[in-house]
Amino acid sequence: MDSIKSDFQRPDGREFDELRPCRIYPHWTDNPEGSVLIECGGTKVLCTASWEDGVPSWRSGRGLGWVTAEYAMIPRATGSRNARESVAGRNSRSTEISRLVGRALRAAVDFEAMGEQAVYIDCDVLQADGGTRTASVTGAWVALREAADWALRNGKAARDFIKFQVSGVSVGIVEGAEILDLAYMEDSKASTDMNVVQTESGEFVEIQGTGERAPFSSSQLSFLLDLASKGNEELRIKQREALA
Repeated sequence: MDSIKSDFQRPDGREFDELRPCRIYPHWTDNPEGSVLIECGGTKVLCTASWEDGVPSWRSGRGLGWVTAEYAMIPRATGSRNARESVAGRNSRSTEISRLVGRALRAAVDFEAMGEQAVYIDCDVLQADGGTRTASVTGAWVALREAADWALRNGKAARDFIKFQVSGVSVGIVEGAEILDLAYMEDSKASTDMNVVQTESGEFVEIQGTGERAPFSSSQLSFLLDLASKGNEELRIKQREALA
């Protein structure tokens, strides 16, 4: 795979198709049924999975489980302090990303196997340097996997309700070059920004793509999706290594 503009120099010296260093630390805190710290370059996200017996009232009586997610940044995750959302109210960006993470995880769940029980995922960004939503998806799946293992060990689930892995990664076009896993300095000046969530077989769960400063062609889209597939395959290896 060759970038259309291979002479583009990334600020951190990475190749155009190279992920930032990714580390996933399982069992990061003691209380939740699943808990993971994921680091993707300078981005650090704490993902926890909490098991609850019962489902929301609108879901009850159908014999189906439920998985949902909430995403937020701590006040000093970025260069300047933001008001805590519990005080200022949740912003539209956090709401949109919460829904993305929830959709990504629900695609991987067999709700009949869960029974009427729920897992609540919380993704708290401790430090933001680009790609927080895709890091949240990748880390949240590992936390969900931990919660599923807990449920099996403790007789909460009759069988495994995780159907497959999911992970997410960003791709984009910066100064005419297609690149993988954008850090903030790249994301802030990207002409095209895209987030891609995929399963372990490479099928797509979600594609969010915007030509923020310029439109992009079908050939560029195809190249970006190939880049994302490469990155997601590598991230799923990281997920499996963390669980092992």
